[in-house]
Amino acid sequence: MQYIGCHLTISKGFLALGKEALSLGGNTAQFFTRNPRGGKAKELDMADVEAYLRFAEEHEIGPLVAHAPYTINPCAANEKTLEFAYMAMEEDLQRLQYIPGTFYNFHPGSHVGQGVEAAVEKIADTLNSVMFPGMKTTVLLETMAGKGTEMGSRFEELRAIIDRVELSESIGVCLDTCHVSDGGYDIIGDLEGVLSEFDRIIGLHRLKALHLNDSMNPPGSHKDRHQKLGEGTLGLEVFRRIINHPLLKPLPKILETPNDNSGYAREIALLRSMGA
Repeated sequence: MQYIGCHLTISKGFLALGKEALSLGGNTAQFFTRNPRGGKAKELDMADVEAYLRFAEEHEIGPLVAHAPYTINPCAANEKTLEFAYMAMEEDLQRLQYIPGTFYNFHPGSHVGQGVEAAVEKIADTLNSVMFPGMKTTVLLETMAGKGTEMGSRFEELRAIIDRVELSESIGVCLDTCHVSDGGYDIIGDLEGVLSEFDRIIGLHRLKALHLNDSMNPPGSHKDRHQKLGEGTLGLEVFRRIINHPLLKPLPKILETPNDNSGYAREIALLRSMGA
């Protein structure tokens, strides 16, 4: 089964999220765990959570992707920024225990001049502090475009972090098509080569989810600006190959394109029409 969805708001609760995803033709979804610029998370409504779990089982909704706020930086130089990253991630993972099987995706952060090695150690230290035995969530490092001192644009950086995470079975990667192209990987001309390199460096068993986004920028630009499918530099053919790739078919695929719900519905239908 192909699990395809888009980024939606969780403001009205999980059951509303599931119904909205279904109405757009999706069978998975992504949501921010709190305001994407930071702040306090909304209290869980356990009746809503239980209603969502029943709805998801009834309608075969696949694993959700919970996205950490953009403001967390688990490799920050500033102590208060580090403390916020720790607080938000610890709280998020505790809350996600109530929705088993969810993926928790986050941007690895920016080293702001400290260097890659120092950043790797800080990110791993944060993960080792907030992850715990018995977790029902898999934490995902997102592939990034590499703007400025951003971590995660090279597979080697992600592998270095993963190697330092103690709960190895609970860590994986989310591959963003816009980011990985902007980061310099040729998914347009050599998707198989990129996946082989990912497998050699990280291991394809770590690849747990995909963000499907076209890019406004040429490959290797390190700029990170998403575009609607087929309207950017990646083109539709790469998404056709991804949708039909036997190793990628089982993974949840999330659209983060600049769309309203009607646009998302069109793109979900387009992706489904490409599927073999």
